[in-house]
Amino acid sequence: MALVRHGVSRRTFLKFSAAIAATLALPMSYAPRIAAAVENAPRVPLIWLRGLACGGDSQAFLQSTNPTVGELLIGALSLDYDEAFMAAAGADATGTLTGLRARFPEGYIAVVEGSVPTADGGAHATLGGRPMRDVISEVCAGAIGTIAVGSCAFDGGVAAAAGGLTGAVGVGRVINTPHLVALPGCPVNGDNLAATLVHYLTLREFPPTDGLGRPFFAYGGLIHNQCERRAHFEFGEFVQSWGDEASQKGWCLYKMGCKGPQTFANCPTQQYAESSSWNVLAGHGCIGCTMPGFWDGMGGAYQRLPAPLPFLPDVSADAIGLALTGGVAGLAVVHGAASTVRQWRVRRTKKPTPDTTEMTEMTDTTDTTEAAEVTPTAAIETTESAVPAEPLGELEGRPTVDEVWVAEQPLSEPEPVDEEPDL
Repeated sequence: MALVRHGVSRRTFLKFSAAIAATLALPMSYAPRIAAAVENAPRVPLIWLRGLACGGDSQAFLQSTNPTVGELLIGALSLDYDEAFMAAAGADATGTLTGLRARFPEGYIAVVEGSVPTADGGAHATLGGRPMRDVISEVCAGAIGTIAVGSCAFDGGVAAAAGGLTGAVGVGRVINTPHLVALPGCPVNGDNLAATLVHYLTLREFPPTDGLGRPFFAYGGLIHNQCERRAHFEFGEFVQSWGDEASQKGWCLYKMGCKGPQTFANCPTQQYAESSSWNVLAGHGCIGCTMPGFWDGMGGAYQRLPAPLPFLPDVSADAIGLALTGGVAGLAVVHGAASTVRQWRVRRTKKPTPDTTEMTEMTDTTDTTEAAEVTPTAAIETTESAVPAEPLGELEGRPTVDEVWVAEQPLSEPEPVDEEPDL
């Protein structure tokens, strides 16, 4: 019934749920669960604050996927404060921010757009006469979680670039909460924001993040590895000037200042404007807006990234990495060959050791020769000494040696004796 009231068919909503599951890198089996969670979940209060910002992040969120789903998300989230959509103004508007914990005992989600100025006591951005820094700190302290949308809320953005006077910083510098999710981008991809909110509605927890607070599902991959022009980079096919033949053929924009090789985001796969295009597909290089300090650290939008080897500007970091890998492999082979040769030389120079069998035969021969030189008397003595002595009692009754010898002689008849006749 809720879908019908918002003018969304069941089929359209299931397609939206499947798209959210794909954005979050979840199996398609999660699509029905996402649909049920969004449709039946209680309305979660949403407090949207804005510091030093251009408003592009709000526009990006409103244009995520299509207006119908945007209406559905707003209906499911209960947008209780947003200066861009509130009818109230002045004290009536700011009064909404007082007593949030008492009004929403089950918690609320805080979304911060724009950077937070800290110079001059925070006077460069105020709300109801109070520094925006204090308001953001107070509201985010009682929130279930805080979502920093856009590059300015991430680390200060353009207001924090060199030469700025406002002392602008990211939201993470003024609040102290472990539940901070950062969605950098200039502007933020509205589908990533919608997916983050739906992730909480479905699983009652925010998506896992990297060390900078960015969700892995949106910022876990390098743009360079997902870009549709990557093949041209591998073949060395680059645009040399705007409007040339290579530009018309859609060749790589690396030499025109594209920061894709050093930028992590899902822009090539998620894209903008109902997933119809993104800046590289439209012919403009990536400016690295999802990376920390991109205004100063990434150089100008049309300046090529600094070469790893200044004296070889055409050599890429990938080529250097392959060369280093090959060098290490070559050194390993050389080390193994040298070790083999060294062991072979040691075996050759080592003195041969007589075999144990030969030593035994030599000993037996020596013993035999010495035994042959022993006198008969010594041999008899040796033999007699080798025979163990027996008790006298056991020797009684035994035949002597002479008796044994006589017994062993064959019996012979006595020769006849000629008897002389008696005279």
